[in-house]
Amino acid sequence: MGANARMVVFVHGLWMTGHESILMRRELKRLLNAEAMVFSYRSVADDVGANAAALAAFLRTVESEQIHLVGHSLGGLVILRFLEDEAARELGPALPPGRAVLMGSPLQGIAVARSLSRFPLLRAALGRSIVGEAQTPSARRWHGARDVGVIAGNVSLGFGRLFADLPEPNDGTVAVEETRLDGAADHIVLPVSHTGMVFSPVVAQQTAEFLQRGRFSR
Repeated sequence: MGANARMVVFVHGLWMTGHESILMRRELKRLLNAEAMVFSYRSVADDVGANAAALAAFLRTVESEQIHLVGHSLGGLVILRFLEDEAARELGPALPPGRAVLMGSPLQGIAVARSLSRFPLLRAALGRSIVGEAQTPSARRWHGARDVGVIAGNVSLGFGRLFADLPEPNDGTVAVEETRLDGAADHIVLPVSHTGMVFSPVVAQQTAEFLQRGRFSR
């Protein structure tokens, strides 16, 4: 593909394909005067490490002066692992400059996964990424040079409430406290549900704000 001045790469969540982000990508293109594309990966069959490596290989094919990353839910975990690996390696051609926004991502473990994984069939449905990476709380801290912003939702509408006693506030699937990331440039809580944030104009606007300025708007 030809080189673009600015590219936004959207990384979808569990069981998704990225097609659900069409409205968000359209809005980000408009707000940022950028191109936008989807990285699609095997959210159930592969673990986060394998998917982060696949994202790295994909990004090496993107020709742009600036590459921003936007991940929803599990997609944010994949992005964070990729960025952690990139910061640790410091080998080969570096990704062009840019920022990252993680939306509704369970960065400190997820109560819903811990509840569901007790049942073999549901554990299999969650897949290797969620079971292996998100269900066990971990003390993550971002040490890399890239600005990372985190968006959480506090509208408690989602299937997660059926399977776990979620801490308040939450977005129906992920608790706000599970989205915290020490070392992140900014964190904001918006009135959206876990699934709804992908379709929210407010989330798109805040995402564009962070990608432009490294801070959310308040």
